[in-house]
Amino acid sequence: MTRTGRLLRRRADHLLTGFFNGLVSLVDAIMHPLQNWVGVRGMAYIFVLPNLLIFGVFILFPMLLNFYYAFTGGTNLFPDQRPFVGMDNLTRLFECGDFLVPNSCREDLFWRAAANTFVFVILQVTVLVFIALVTALILNRNIIGRGFFRSVFFYPVLLSPVVVALIWRWILQQDGLLNALIMALGGERVAFLTSAQWAQFWVIVISVWAQMGFYTLILLAGLQAIPAELYEAAAMDGAGNWQSFWSITLPLLMPTMLVVLVLSMIRAVQVFDQVFAFTGGGPGTATLYMVQYVYVTGFANQTKEYGMAAAASLVMALVLLLLTVGQLRLGRTSGIS
Repeated sequence: MTRTGRLLRRRADHLLTGFFNGLVSLVDAIMHPLQNWVGVRGMAYIFVLPNLLIFGVFILFPMLLNFYYAFTGGTNLFPDQRPFVGMDNLTRLFECGDFLVPNSCREDLFWRAAANTFVFVILQVTVLVFIALVTALILNRNIIGRGFFRSVFFYPVLLSPVVVALIWRWILQQDGLLNALIMALGGERVAFLTSAQWAQFWVIVISVWAQMGFYTLILLAGLQAIPAELYEAAAMDGAGNWQSFWSITLPLLMPTMLVVLVLSMIRAVQVFDQVFAFTGGGPGTATLYMVQYVYVTGFANQTKEYGMAAAASLVMALVLLLLTVGQLRLGRTSGIS
C-alpha cells in the first residue's frame, strides 16, 4: 500500500472512530438521565416500548377496529360513518337451510370457502406433517451430503409465496413444462388449472412443497434433542429400528410434533397469497378459501361489504382459537408438555 493510501485509510479510521464516539456520547446523554428517572428496572420497559408501539399500531389496533366493523353496516370506510347493526352480519353468515349444502345458505360463498378450507386443512396438514417427519428422520441419519440436503429442503421456505405460485403456474399451465413433458412421452395435455380436482390437488402439493422445509427443521431439532444413550440401551436390549421409533423417538418427539401441528394448522387456515396468485380461487370456487372470501367481500367486490368481511374474519379467528386450545389441551391430557 502506498503512503497516500495509508494516510487515507488512517483518516477514514479516524473519522469513523470519531463518528462512533459521538454516537455513543449522544446515546449516553439521552439514556443516562432517563435511567435516573425510571430506574434500572424501568429501562427494560423503555427498550420494549418501540416493539409494543409497533404491535399496538399494526396489530392490536386493526384487531379492535375489525371487531368494531363486524357489528356495523354500510359501504363507508370511516368508522364514524358506519351505522351500528348489531348481530346482523353474523346472522346473515349463519342463515342456512342446511349447513352441509352451501347453496341453501344466504352467504353461500362463505360456506363454500369454509368447506374448501376444512378439506384443505385436513389433507394439507396431514401430508405436510407426515412428509416433514419422514424427511427429518432421514436427515437425522449419517448420510452423505446431509448438510447439503438440509439446505435444499429449506430453500423453498425462503421464496416468496407469490414467486412459488407463479413458478408452478408456469409449469402447470396448458402450454407449460409438465404438459410439454407429457406430450413428449406420447400423452395428451392435462387441464391442471381448469379442472377443479386437479387445481385442489396441486394447491395442496405446492403448499406442502413450499412449507415442508420449515417444519422439517423443527422436527429435526426435536430429534437431535433425544439422547443417543436411549437408542444404545434399546439396541442392547434387542430392540429393532421400529421398536425404537415407537417406544423412544415418537413419544419424546410429541411435544415438538404438537408445536408443528399447531403452527401448520394455523397457517393452513390462513392460506391466501399463494393460492390467490396460483388459481385466483378457481376454477369457479374450487380453491376459494376463507381469507380470500374475506378479501373478495371486503375489497374486491364493488359493494365493499367491510362489515361482512370483518364478521367472517371473526368467525375464522374463533375457529383458530378453538382449534389451538383444543390441540394444547389434548397434548396436556396425553401427557405432552
